[in-house]
Amino acid sequence: MIKRVFSALLALVLLVAAAVAVNTLRHGSRQLEVAPAPALPVDEKGVAERLSGAIRFQTIASRDDAHASAAEFRKLHEYLQQRYPRLHAALKRETVGGYSLLYTWPGSDDKAKPILLMAHQDVVPISPGTEGRWEVAPFSGEVKAGYVWGRGSWDDKGNLIAQMEAIEMLLAAGFKPRQTIMLAYGHDEEVSGQRGAVQIARLLKERNINFDFVLDEGLLITDGIMPGLAKPAALIGIAEKGFLSVVLKLPATPGHSSMPPPRGTSAIAMMSAALRRLDDEQLPAGLRGVAREMFETIAPEMGGFNRVALANLWLFGPVVQRQLEKGASTNAMMRTTTALTVMKAGNAENVIPGLAEATVNFRLLPGDTIAAVTEHVKKKAGSERFELMALPGAAEASAVSPTQSSSYQLINRTVRSLFPDVVVAPGLMIAATDSRHFTSLSDHVYRFSPVRAKPEDLMRFHGTNERISTGNLAELVRFYHQLLRNAAAANAPASTPSP
Repeated sequence: MIKRVFSALLALVLLVAAAVAVNTLRHGSRQLEVAPAPALPVDEKGVAERLSGAIRFQTIASRDDAHASAAEFRKLHEYLQQRYPRLHAALKRETVGGYSLLYTWPGSDDKAKPILLMAHQDVVPISPGTEGRWEVAPFSGEVKAGYVWGRGSWDDKGNLIAQMEAIEMLLAAGFKPRQTIMLAYGHDEEVSGQRGAVQIARLLKERNINFDFVLDEGLLITDGIMPGLAKPAALIGIAEKGFLSVVLKLPATPGHSSMPPPRGTSAIAMMSAALRRLDDEQLPAGLRGVAREMFETIAPEMGGFNRVALANLWLFGPVVQRQLEKGASTNAMMRTTTALTVMKAGNAENVIPGLAEATVNFRLLPGDTIAAVTEHVKKKAGSERFELMALPGAAEASAVSPTQSSSYQLINRTVRSLFPDVVVAPGLMIAATDSRHFTSLSDHVYRFSPVRAKPEDLMRFHGTNERISTGNLAELVRFYHQLLRNAAAANAPASTPSP
């Protein structure tokens, strides 16, 4: 009897092992085989100097003051006009919402849907008290040790300058786009885009414009960030998480601290318990949707057990998920995240406060809704005494743009032709971009910046010592230049996955 059971178990193990091996081998590379793009000479020093000049304008947007930094935005506009004369002569420029810019480059085919490239002019402020930690003055735009330093060099003036540089070069070469090319440069992306991108999108909707595709800032070319992947990964954002901040208020009876209420019934105690539940019992994670497609695309490029596990999520899914939940970025791709961000209560050491207030920020996974998350907060609060209020700016998660579309493949093919050592895969944008305001204007909205980043670089984003290498800046120019050339090729050759 024991021998038969052992034999059956052994047969089952061998069957599972065979299934795992076959399934792993079946998952071949999804990377496109693309011929290298023609070498494009770029004036690396000149581009770096032009980005340097753009950084010197302190275009800091304000949520409360619509005209904050107005003079700096106007100076930037004049600067761009001076540095890119061909672009400003050939493209129509419109100012929207006071300081946002919309450019139109007419194409040769009136029936072809236009393309929209996006970037933003505004930057986040320098965190007070951190100025001395910068290696250079944050708005100096200094070019040093092969990098352009300063606020906006990465987010997002680097993309703006690279786009203009590429178009200036195309115009100098006599290039004519087949599709109309539009450029949208908002001025308040960092504070929700309501005065910039929203107004541009509304204007374009009134004109009944529908785009072939939209490309905005987003995911990057990361190196050493994806565990188990030796090559850099170029992740093209095909969706964007939603945004919701919920304020919880709990009124209570104030009193003297010498006579506290029963244990656990004060406003602070009840609020703390509710926040603890929200933090401990978060919305569930799962290897589904965009995250699953990303890992299935990357799996064949990995080695060892990582490849086996990701190619056989039917068996190793729970193990893989637990590992991914340990990393902040990978965890964020698999769930609606919960972040406790603000807590207020009390104003004197000897007074039991009569009100406790907290703010919890959620970044919604596609498939989750504001209504469902709000209901989740109500349940975890655990008492009818809590008052809930959603702060302005809440937005549902975006629709998921297809990866089988010609526009996604155009971006994919362009990346592979310029960065042959890179693995291209779809990804989920976990932060908010201006592109979310354009989803009604196209079914193909993508979020990707060919900015190279290593783990140690990520802290520079909205942080100290923001910078971009001059070599990488030249790569950005080549990317936009080649993308527009590829888009203009009406019968571009099809690409196929490598064997």
